[in-house]
Amino acid sequence: MKVDPGPDATHQTLDTLWRMESPRLLARIARITGSLDMAEELAQDVLLGALERWSRDGLPDNPAAWLMTAAKHRAIDHLRQRTLHARKQDEFGIELGLHEADMQGDDAPRLADDDIGDDLLRLVFVACHPVLPMESRVALTLRLLGGLSTAEIARAFLQAEPTVAQRIVRAKRTLAKEAVAFEVPRKVELPERLDAVLEVVYLVFNEGYAATSGGDWMRPVLCEEALRLGRVLAGLLPTESEVFGLLALMELQASRMPARTQSDGTPILLPEQNRAHWDRLQIQRGLAALDRAQRLGGGRDVYALQAAIAACHARALQMQDTDWPRIAALYAQLAKVMPSHVVELNRAVAVSRAQGAQAGMTIVDALVDAPQVRDYAPLFAVRGDLLQQLGRLDEAREAFILAASLTGNARERDVLQARADACAAMPPSV
Repeated sequence: MKVDPGPDATHQTLDTLWRMESPRLLARIARITGSLDMAEELAQDVLLGALERWSRDGLPDNPAAWLMTAAKHRAIDHLRQRTLHARKQDEFGIELGLHEADMQGDDAPRLADDDIGDDLLRLVFVACHPVLPMESRVALTLRLLGGLSTAEIARAFLQAEPTVAQRIVRAKRTLAKEAVAFEVPRKVELPERLDAVLEVVYLVFNEGYAATSGGDWMRPVLCEEALRLGRVLAGLLPTESEVFGLLALMELQASRMPARTQSDGTPILLPEQNRAHWDRLQIQRGLAALDRAQRLGGGRDVYALQAAIAACHARALQMQDTDWPRIAALYAQLAKVMPSHVVELNRAVAVSRAQGAQAGMTIVDALVDAPQVRDYAPLFAVRGDLLQQLGRLDEAREAFILAASLTGNARERDVLQARADACAAMPPSV
């Protein structure tokens, strides 16, 4: 049965669906055509075709399946045209036969040298080519395959949006100039690309867990996709400790998601969360992955340390049971292997819980003038919280208002504005 929700609703549905499905479509088209640029072009053709068709005929029964089928057909049509123009009918017969088998859902004829077996993860490895600098690999892959906007990537890197945009443009030019073939790397080649791949998965999960912009506190689809990729990686590379450290971190963080919002989407901050709603099975999976990372010798790796911090929260059945001194110590270790203003900010929160608000405030005050975080909303949100605890309500209110003005997420803005209003309503003696 077709559904006709009207043109405005069709546009909105397609926009939402495209944000969710475009990475998979791009990955599938790129695998069939062997060209990232062509994949982008054909994916846009699919989007325009969907807009035209759905506006006229209404939404199909399964919009996501419609998009994937259209993407496959566009890729096959491109191969047919390319081969006909080149007058290579024999080659086309072999190539088309391979991809038509794929369209029927038969995995058996897939390329014998494909050690990855997952469209999206395959293209993440392809795009994270060693010819590019690490940050360029990650930025390009996040833009094309992670479904993140340039603004969201810039926030992840704590850099200006134009800087990140130029990095993506240069990365594409470099790949074209070096004539990099978008072929699937063999298993022995995966480790040299692994750091960039893990960072992509990590940042996609982070954007899903705490959305940079929009009207939702979280984007669960991104978290689910990052977790899926992490689990595939764990099966693909069972001796890589960093893979299990990242998987542990994502499992443990994701376990809290059922408790992070009210039914209407209103955020629930960590101190107010009902921990009975945390997913205990997922916590066990996360703890098992962390144990695996540690047994593989990766206990002091970046992701394993963050997972150990998440494990401290997961093991505390109530907020007051949290081992804040241990969390502060783990952040201190993390700061040594991954120095960053964000790590220092999180350490400040842990220190404030373990030693008091003034101890945390000392760390935050040292960060306020750093250019890398002068527009970073969480810095001023933390500062507002500590100022409120210290009874400096006017300063706290100003900090919350500033944080609200800096965030691009509507839900976060509402929370910060509410905290600012609460400071204004408190008597000076508090």
